[in-house]
Amino acid sequence: MNTTTSEHDLFEVLDASDFSFTRRAWVDAAPARVYDLVSDVSAIGRWSPNASDVTFDQGAGPRVGAWFSGRNHKDGRQWTTRSQVVRAEPGAAFAFVVGGAEDGIAQWSWTCSPRGRGTVVEQSWQLLRLDRVLGATRGDLDSLRDYMTNSVETTLLALAQWIAEAPAD
Repeated sequence: MNTTTSEHDLFEVLDASDFSFTRRAWVDAAPARVYDLVSDVSAIGRWSPNASDVTFDQGAGPRVGAWFSGRNHKDGRQWTTRSQVVRAEPGAAFAFVVGGAEDGIAQWSWTCSPRGRGTVVEQSWQLLRLDRVLGATRGDLDSLRDYMTNSVETTLLALAQWIAEAPAD
C-alpha cells in the first residue's frame, strides 16, 4: 500500500493534522499588551486581511467558553463564522475554534513570550477536521493552508507595525 499522498488525493485519504502551521514575529510591546490586543477579537480587522466585523456575543469577552462572530472574505466571497474561545491566559495565550470546541473545523491560537524589551508573538492555525467546504483534494487543502499562512504573515506584520505606531494605552 502506498502511504504517500499527492495533490490529487481525495478527501477521504487525508489527515487534517497535516494542515497546520505557526508563524512568529517580534513586537515592541509587553506580553500583557499584546495579549490584550489579540484577545480583543473586535480589533482583528486592524491587522487581518480576511476578517472584519468581529464581535463577542452580548456579555461575552476573552474567556474560555465565550462565543463570537466574524465576517470573512476571500476571492470576492463573504461569509460569517461562529467561534468559541478555548484558551485565555492573560499575557500568555489566546485561542479559539471556528465552529466551537465540540465540533470545530480549525483552531487559531496566539502565544506571547517576553523577549528583550518586547514580545515574540506566535500565531498558529490548525485544521481540526476535514470538511468539503474547505476543499476536496490535498491540492485544495495545501492551497488553503498556503493562503492562511500568507494571511497570518500579513497579520503579524500589520500587528507589529500598528504597535510601533500606536501610543500605548
